[in-house]
Amino acid sequence: MNSTWPLDTIWWHVYPLGFTGAERSLDQAGPDPVPRLAQLEDWLDYVVALGANGLVLGPIFTSATHGYDTLDHFSIDPRLGTADTFCHLAAACRTKGIRVVLDGVFNHVARDHEIVTRALRGGPTSADGRWIRWVGEYPRFFEGHDQLVELNLEEPAVAEYITRVITHWTERGADGWRFDAAYAPGAAAWEPITTAVLATHPDLWLLGEVIHGEYADFVAASGMHTVTQYELWKAIWSSLAEENFWELDHALGRHRAMVTHFVPYTFVGNHDTTRIASQLSDERHLGHAVALLALLPGIPAVYAGDEQAFTGVKTESATGDDAVRPPFPAGPWDLLPFGRRVYELHQRLFALRRRNRWLWTASVATRDLENAFVVVELTGRDGERLELALNLSDRPYPLPIGTVVEASDLGASMVPPHGWTVVAP
Repeated sequence: MNSTWPLDTIWWHVYPLGFTGAERSLDQAGPDPVPRLAQLEDWLDYVVALGANGLVLGPIFTSATHGYDTLDHFSIDPRLGTADTFCHLAAACRTKGIRVVLDGVFNHVARDHEIVTRALRGGPTSADGRWIRWVGEYPRFFEGHDQLVELNLEEPAVAEYITRVITHWTERGADGWRFDAAYAPGAAAWEPITTAVLATHPDLWLLGEVIHGEYADFVAASGMHTVTQYELWKAIWSSLAEENFWELDHALGRHRAMVTHFVPYTFVGNHDTTRIASQLSDERHLGHAVALLALLPGIPAVYAGDEQAFTGVKTESATGDDAVRPPFPAGPWDLLPFGRRVYELHQRLFALRRRNRWLWTASVATRDLENAFVVVELTGRDGERLELALNLSDRPYPLPIGTVVEASDLGASMVPPHGWTVVAP
């Protein structure tokens, strides 16, 4: 990594089309752009107060419906505003010390994108046809979605096109990029692109969406800085929901090995997953998930609303994402009070992380492992240490030896039932 700034970053992840209450599709929008993206400017102080200093934006480029069916990579979706709307938001973020990451949906485009139109006109063997992937005489659809046509990233002209898009918006305020469905074309397809953009913008941060496989190998082959740590995401909510810390222990072993090669992007929820508050069968264990996100090594991200204990279940249907991509109020002053306690818990634990900046690259291990109890040991390169004790059971456990620095119950003399405690040995 050419810059160390991501190792001091906590992200707040927003899905703008849902957050701002935009129309479901572009053809439902009016004739003039609506600067809804500007609504986020009223949330920037809230982000800073949370303890975050980065904003990950879901798709903001012109698309047919949900943002992942891009029609024009060089224009802002009129439902969100214009290029000036984005530039103003990026400048406002800069004044607050907030970095901005854009969602680069480059693996596929909308079926009506002009790239696809030209390719279909020319056919598979034409110069235009080589811009997309084919199955025989038919365009290849992304994971069976017949409105999403896959680009051919191995075609030099496509790589050059993507490089131009990244450069265009980086020079207008982006500090980094999330490459959507990075796993689909394979790691090697990204390497010419990452090499080109980092040659001219070495401070740029590049994140790939990868779900399965050997993450470290993907990072090395792609030239990206990091990938989405879905293994840890699954282990956190699943181990808490099922009272099975053996699963967490296994995932943390793999996570520890990853951190020796790169620093993973960690999260407990995003725009594609059921909310963490809905994943857990016992609301008393939500704090355990927050503590793990806040203290484990990695580059942590909070999906907007999780810090307020929003609920929402993702389903497999045409409207299955709606529950996890809801509209937000105009500003944080209109939030209902029910989530305040969870927001304040994030503040406390992120403050603890910032007082211990070695946590971004810490080594992690476990001890005293049981189905419903575990101590997670965190160790810095210079010998710094913290221990996080997690208890899912109905009985108390002895505190680890040391000074209690944070806890679900700061006055408790034990790790309370369904509680957690952070100790400095």
